[in-house]
Amino acid sequence: MKSNIDLVKELSTTPGISGFETNIENIIRRELKGSVDKIETDDMGNVICTKKGKKSAPTVMLASHMDEIGLMVKFIDDDGFIRFATIGGINDQMLMNQTVTIHSDDGEHLGVIGSKPPHVTKPSERNKVVKYDDMFIDIGAKDKKEALKMVSIGDPITFNSWFEEFPNNCVMGKALDNRLGCYVMMEVLKRVDTKATVYGVGTVQEEVGLKGAKVAAFKLNPDYAFALDTTLSGDHPGIKPEEAPCKMGKGPAIVLIDASGRGIMTPKVIRDMLIGAGDKEGIDYQLEVSDGGTTDGTAIHLAREGIPTGVLSVPTRYIHTPVSVASMDDVEKTIELIVAALNNL
Repeated sequence: MKSNIDLVKELSTTPGISGFETNIENIIRRELKGSVDKIETDDMGNVICTKKGKKSAPTVMLASHMDEIGLMVKFIDDDGFIRFATIGGINDQMLMNQTVTIHSDDGEHLGVIGSKPPHVTKPSERNKVVKYDDMFIDIGAKDKKEALKMVSIGDPITFNSWFEEFPNNCVMGKALDNRLGCYVMMEVLKRVDTKATVYGVGTVQEEVGLKGAKVAAFKLNPDYAFALDTTLSGDHPGIKPEEAPCKMGKGPAIVLIDASGRGIMTPKVIRDMLIGAGDKEGIDYQLEVSDGGTTDGTAIHLAREGIPTGVLSVPTRYIHTPVSVASMDDVEKTIELIVAALNNL
């Protein structure tokens, strides 16, 4: 089945940093209307889409976080320049000279991230990464009074980027972590034919502590759960194979362990479910043991008395930047693998 590139583009370009995911929720609601039996939003902001199965069958939670990394207006100085806080895991060196959009009550305002120019830096400073708190955002305001007419403390800020189709069925854009997971979750709910009840959950605030998944898992208390996310693709210069062995174009990563075991340690029942479905249907997959970051799966598997949970991730280059790159072939294989696993329940 051909991927809906227009929908992936919309998900990528639509703003929604942690705590401000409503725009993504609206897309999910629109896309799944008519494909599920119930759509609701909990008090935390998670959108829960329920596709009912047989009463005697198990229940399954699919979690895809809606939020992206970003910034927030923290302080406005007398000259109208904005200091900002980072929201989520951001490498300071990728911030320099980015263009951003500040989302205020009266509309969107373009800004550029600036810092002390190299012409006046001391030799000892030139080879150091400029810290984010030494940067500022210029919105063209002449002073603080004018800036306050445009933006307010607490306004969310997103990075400006465009979406592009690359050769070999790849795509480039911002927030592929984790709008690709949101796309996978929606496609699974549209295609799956299982006796199980499936909850497709667009979770909030994953990038700042796995918060939405924690409360959604407590509410739903499913028999099984899967976090649908992205993972590092180690197939480019600067990464050793042993640091990130998964590669684009080789299928989704079935995560066995992440964060060196501090995160998820996938139980055998889930490993067998995913690996068995891949082998049975001839769907490419990769196995990942990671000592890096973690996903919503970490919060879900510790809910209540414990929920058997797995993580299925799309290998993606340059995660947490405005120019992430991923293979739509991998996205399609991720959908096929989780659908096969659910249909086999």
